[in-house]
Amino acid sequence: MPCMISTAKTLTLAIFLLLTSAALLKSSPAPVPASGPEYTSDDQLKLPENYRQWVYLTTGFDMSYSAGAMNMDHHMFDNVFVNPESYKAFTETGTWPDKTMLVLEVRKAEGRGSINQKGNFQSTNVMGLEVHVKDVARFPGKWAFFGFDDTKTAKMTPKEAACYTCHQDHGAVETTFVQFYPTLLPIAQSKGTLSSGYQKDEAAKK
Repeated sequence: MPCMISTAKTLTLAIFLLLTSAALLKSSPAPVPASGPEYTSDDQLKLPENYRQWVYLTTGFDMSYSAGAMNMDHHMFDNVFVNPESYKAFTETGTWPDKTMLVLEVRKAEGRGSINQKGNFQSTNVMGLEVHVKDVARFPGKWAFFGFDDTKTAKMTPKEAACYTCHQDHGAVETTFVQFYPTLLPIAQSKGTLSSGYQKDEAAKK
């Protein structure tokens, strides 16, 4: 009899554990898939459509890297996002891992709307998207740019484009403008990963 009672208790405990495990699995959120660059068969980059679920880095307002930039008849916001895995790696090392993706989203600034009386807010329309990708095996310079114009795929921006030399010469970390990412610049400073080009630019300002 004691043996039968012990067996019954064991079976009851096993059933309880199975039911509990099943309930936990059902209530647990689905794992977030890893993010990274995906390409078509003809080497075009697929737009990471969920980029607004990534880590937000910064917003620039009417920024231009050229003193002689053409004046526009409207203001612009530039929002920057990075895939979560790369953000985590940067916070730990001060550098970007392979398969990093930085998305620059451009939106027109609006001044009149609803109860707003002063200042600007962002339009609902995206006026431009650019993705900066690190893919060591694919690109000779490790990094490449892709511009999207209302499309789901984009060809690589030619290496002759001015953006490559600008980022190469002035990017604070590798070829990225970490100097404009307020939560990441202190990390790069503490890790000693700031580029010589950026440090030269900073010295010239003094």
